[in-house]
Amino acid sequence: MPAHEYESDTPTDPLAHERAHLAASRAALRAMREDAQALNIRDVTANWVNAAVLQAQIADRIKSLADLAHTPLFFGRLDYLHVVGAAQAEGAEGEQFYIGRRHVHDADGDPMVIDWRAPVSQPFYRASRKDPLDVGQRRRFGYTGGELTAYEDEHLTDPTETAQTSKLLQAEIERPRVGPMRDIVATIQPEQDEIVRSGLGGSVCVQGGPGTGKTAVGLHRVAYLLYAHRERLARTGTLVIGPNRSFLHYIEQVLPALGELEVKQATVDDLVTAQVEVRGTDEARAAVVKGDARMAEVLRRAIRSHVTMPAEPVMVVRGSRRWRVPAYEIEEMVEELLARDMRYGAAHEALPQRIAHAVLVRMEEAGEAPDDRVQNAVARTPAVKAAVKAVWPAVEPSKLVLRLLSDPEFLAAHADGLLSEDEQKTILWTKPARSVKSAKWSAADAVLIDEASDLVARTHSLGHVVIDEAQDLSPMQYRAVGRRCSTGSATVLGDLAQGTTPWSTQSWEQALYHLGKPDAVVEELTAGFRVPREVIAYASRLLPVISPGLAPVESVRESPGSLSVREVPGADALDAAVVAACAESLEQEGSTGLIAADARIPALAEALTAAGHSCLSPGQETTAESRLTLVPASLAKGLEYDYVVLDEPAAVVDGEPDERTGLRRLYVALTRAVSGLIVLHAAPLPEQLG
Repeated sequence: MPAHEYESDTPTDPLAHERAHLAASRAALRAMREDAQALNIRDVTANWVNAAVLQAQIADRIKSLADLAHTPLFFGRLDYLHVVGAAQAEGAEGEQFYIGRRHVHDADGDPMVIDWRAPVSQPFYRASRKDPLDVGQRRRFGYTGGELTAYEDEHLTDPTETAQTSKLLQAEIERPRVGPMRDIVATIQPEQDEIVRSGLGGSVCVQGGPGTGKTAVGLHRVAYLLYAHRERLARTGTLVIGPNRSFLHYIEQVLPALGELEVKQATVDDLVTAQVEVRGTDEARAAVVKGDARMAEVLRRAIRSHVTMPAEPVMVVRGSRRWRVPAYEIEEMVEELLARDMRYGAAHEALPQRIAHAVLVRMEEAGEAPDDRVQNAVARTPAVKAAVKAVWPAVEPSKLVLRLLSDPEFLAAHADGLLSEDEQKTILWTKPARSVKSAKWSAADAVLIDEASDLVARTHSLGHVVIDEAQDLSPMQYRAVGRRCSTGSATVLGDLAQGTTPWSTQSWEQALYHLGKPDAVVEELTAGFRVPREVIAYASRLLPVISPGLAPVESVRESPGSLSVREVPGADALDAAVVAACAESLEQEGSTGLIAADARIPALAEALTAAGHSCLSPGQETTAESRLTLVPASLAKGLEYDYVVLDEPAAVVDGEPDERTGLRRLYVALTRAVSGLIVLHAAPLPEQLG
């Protein structure tokens, strides 16, 4: 399967033909954009609201039709043999289909580029010699700076052609990384494609080690679902949840490159801090208890404790008549609402209507003919309002959590049998806040408030949610995310070996239970496409300690010399050695990341500045002129660099509260390199790296 380089522009040259099709496709895309820009909506809208909505939709359409100069419009071609099944490739006999990031058609409406998500495109990723899926030839294209410069053919039904690894595919996977994360639409593998195209109705959990493409798979699944179920997801919404802002900035260009502009991105903290500002932090022990699923029951008990049975009847005055509802009847109403386990706020709204209805029954028995307006009026009378306030008072979630964390007796009453005395003391504030506004809420506190809010009023559910680096969420955080997709589906992405929080999940079964998606299908990606074999094998020495039983990643990339472990004679010489290693890496094409324990960052920043090297912070976009990023180990997860310099592994381990978490943090740091890794140490390496 040789790659053919461009040699001439003669009409008989296949590459010249393909370049002509690329130019024509770009011209067609420009025409599609111009048509959208020329749309006149003045005579087709009934009012200014409709006009504004339609104008916004047209603006999005124009934006989605932008031709990105350095993003190939198509990356492959399928030559079908004949139609075997209508569902596979209807009308495809004898035709060629160019596969690209978006659909492009000519002036007559005939397709020039087929969207990679269309059914007819699927064989580009799935077809093989064993199962060609009606494809006679698959062609891949190679680009340099946006120009089509090579092609490569694979004849799937030719028994004389031997299977070979695609050089263009390998080159695309290994292409140096400058700027944000790129899409992998040209390199999706069959096992990845199965996950990408799984249906909207079910949830999927992807366990994937470093370099297996799990993040890209999750993002491409969103793009696929928006293509296949656009109308439904346009109503219900989609959301991508990442571990931090740096990570979200790193991935934010993937979906727009695929023409999807409406997917929102957030961290878990973004979701739960609508009611309070996070200004405090928890010690690890307190955060673990607050993140435990048992806290959900503590909160439920605390909220329900506000309900008290009535001691007196309700007397409603209507004109000259008085209507009495006895206490036992109201008690029956309260018990029924409790038994139905309704949201607390919904029951609070329902109770006055129940009391008013009892009054209406008495009115009808007395010969009156009241209607719904009378019932609503009775529900608003002072007597009914007072009764509801006494029996089922309104609860403000943040005030409830404030009381739980400040009042030992209140906490003990509702944590009895759930939290030990020691656990209760761990989460109680040593200096209780006076008010919700003055409290120094932690991120874990905000999750508790979010839980309490959902117990009062149902959280709005989206159609689909993607959670990346999900192994780091606590059970209560999983519940918070699960509320956002309670009537929708989820894509859960993570690696148990990279769990670096004290509360990180020990199994996907537990995580999916807390998420509310126990029936989600768990898929495991074990083929690595990004991290070199030498590097991943070295990092995998830690797996038996940090995640026993987890299968190591089998990298498909051989890159001799990609790993260099160097001992520096004395700590005093370490900074200079690190600077020299960064300079060495910067001689290569692509990005360089210097990863170090958080405590080492200031000293290394000073050393780099003194040596004349400017460096970026995680999340800042690398450019051709600025390719070095200084990365605290705590922020390295999910990021990738062509070359990585890792400073003092022992310091990375020691920077965490326990050895296991420290070794997991080290595993993350060791697996960020795409082309080469230099490990520098003055202190002894952790024995597990032996």
